[in-house]
Amino acid sequence: MAKTATQTEMLLRHFSITPSISGVEAGAIYRIRSLHRRILDLEAQGYKFHRELRKDATGQRYMRYFFKGREAASTQQVAA
Repeated sequence: MAKTATQTEMLLRHFSITPSISGVEAGAIYRIRSLHRRILDLEAQGYKFHRELRKDATGQRYMRYFFKGREAASTQQVAA
């Protein structure tokens, strides 16, 4: 039986194709209801993100997350 990808694995695959994602995109494409929590999970694993608060055409505010890569191993050890 094939293993289903976790939400963080789906996000990492997404970021290998496109550099950013919003909560609406995460919900519609991957059924991720709490993108902020998954981003925090990835940051705990050493991945880095830039956040931008934006407004859509109707004036509704939303957060867009930009993937910035992974922290160097030596930096992770210092932080531990």
